[in-house]
Amino acid sequence: MPIVPHSSLIALALACLLPLASFAAQRAAPPSLAVEASAPISDIAYTVTFDESIAPSRTIKMSMTFSAASSAPVVLSLPAWTPGAYELSYFAKWVSNFTPTGDGKPLEWEKADFDTWRIRPKGAKRISVTFDYKADSLDNAMAWSTANFLFFNGTNVFMYPEGRGFDFPATVSVRTAGSWFVATGMTPGSAPRTYTASNYHDLTDMPFFVGRFDLDSMRISDIWVRLATYPVGSVAAASRKEIWDQLTRMIPPQIAVFGETPFRTYTVMQITDSSYGGASGLEHQNSHVDVVSPLAIGSPFMPSLYAHEIFHAWNVKRLRPAALWPYQYANEQPTEWLWVSEGVTDYYADLAEVRGGVVDSAGFFALTSGKIEEVGSVGPVALEDASLSTWVHPTDGTAYLYYPKGSLAALMLDIMIRDASENRKSLDDVMRTLYQTTYKSARGFTAEDWWRTVSQAAGGKSFEEFNAKYIDGREPYPWSAVLPLAGMALKTDTIREPAQLGLSALTDDKGVLVTVVESGSVASEAGVKSGDYLVAIGEIAVSDPEFNDKFRTRFKTQGAPVTVRVRRGGDLLALTGKIRLGERYAVRIEADANASAKASSIRNGILKGTVTNSRR
Repeated sequence: MPIVPHSSLIALALACLLPLASFAAQRAAPPSLAVEASAPISDIAYTVTFDESIAPSRTIKMSMTFSAASSAPVVLSLPAWTPGAYELSYFAKWVSNFTPTGDGKPLEWEKADFDTWRIRPKGAKRISVTFDYKADSLDNAMAWSTANFLFFNGTNVFMYPEGRGFDFPATVSVRTAGSWFVATGMTPGSAPRTYTASNYHDLTDMPFFVGRFDLDSMRISDIWVRLATYPVGSVAAASRKEIWDQLTRMIPPQIAVFGETPFRTYTVMQITDSSYGGASGLEHQNSHVDVVSPLAIGSPFMPSLYAHEIFHAWNVKRLRPAALWPYQYANEQPTEWLWVSEGVTDYYADLAEVRGGVVDSAGFFALTSGKIEEVGSVGPVALEDASLSTWVHPTDGTAYLYYPKGSLAALMLDIMIRDASENRKSLDDVMRTLYQTTYKSARGFTAEDWWRTVSQAAGGKSFEEFNAKYIDGREPYPWSAVLPLAGMALKTDTIREPAQLGLSALTDDKGVLVTVVESGSVASEAGVKSGDYLVAIGEIAVSDPEFNDKFRTRFKTQGAPVTVRVRRGGDLLALTGKIRLGERYAVRIEADANASAKASSIRNGILKGTVTNSRR
């Protein structure tokens, strides 16, 4: 997520027109203080209260109760980030009215640092901590509410005892209106609207929907899949049927990669809001949360988003780099391997679509071609560097490049493994082997694990040069040498199309905010100013998931007038600019009609998820 494409966060960016500076405000880290470990606590229970009477304040009423074994200080902390959204958010900033009591009497307390509270039990056996949490941030990693709905992540509100580890069990009770629904991946408890978790990692990795929303379910392969969408009616019957068809097609090919489903249920949780300028998702171990514009529903992007986040239930929530094992919640956990966690996941999202029949081979080639163009539009960057840099949201266009570039690296590895093994092994074997040997051994994979497993699948072929040039290095990908091995050909076309407006923007809760307008640009000559909110170009809304294609198709004449609609303060302005055409080199992949039998077999194996002399 997360963040953008967030997972994890994936997003719909206006790539040809609006190079987005960031999809989240950068946050300065508070100074770090040394904090002592908490005294032991046990019998931990959380209560979440949200109903019609509380909703107008956009606040969650939280309670944490536990037993204290001594009079030593109990030290409680809130996480600084949500795994999958690789940025520090410091959720303590949304806490107010912190109040501890022991055996019904007020207790002394003070802040130990910016997200940690020190409580003095004074002999009390049963301690209760209450606080209010502001739920007003429409973001996959945050908490957000309306008059009849609440969404929150466990990292937002569930405090933990500092320095005591994360293996403690806990229960969660949700107090809400009797007619409202509750949706979560947590295990139901013995009482209604109570849930259990055996450890803090599970507790915080299963977000909640509370309120009025649409909810239905379907059995797919060996699991129950639930679809929870807010607001009620935001996904019409025809669109809902289409989503279920896509999920039914895409989930089985993903299960086939790993050979098992490590969860009994999976919940797709989706919020639709007109203020949101695109679509993004954030993964969890048996669910994911999408936040989307109404215009995204039914678009070709949505099945890719679903497939990406669902594949994360294996790759990153279970199979993940050693630097992310186990999760730590007080500080960032940078890793050079997000290109595998996110980029390889994005490759398998494309494979799930084509192997499940959501798209055909031409659709898969188009998805891949789009990624080649996206990577080519940005200066050279090493995948390892891009993976590390995401934590600071660089503004040079490389912040999330490990998604498409990592996906393309996965395609190359898949082709090279299949070619070296006479199509008897594939990247599927690498993912399945690492899942069995590292995740099942309760550890993260190392660089040695990864490259050894890749080499073994390829019959001992060395990938040292590949790593040096294309993962750690910045050399262009060798498509002319690699694609023919899989019976694919790369073609280049010169296209005259509308040039960029000449502005930078970011998306916030009010829309697409213009941050920079280049001097002498189309936007500048039209009168667009920094601080404006971009609404539409002509009749095409900038939040339209198909904006780029529609813009290129609609405006083809040099010097033709175009209306740029912006919101400035409380006014909606229609500014006039003139179209400028520029040349763009478009690439496309197609099947090579003259491919050898081996290359054709490799191509078909990639598209169908098969290998030679294999039953899978």
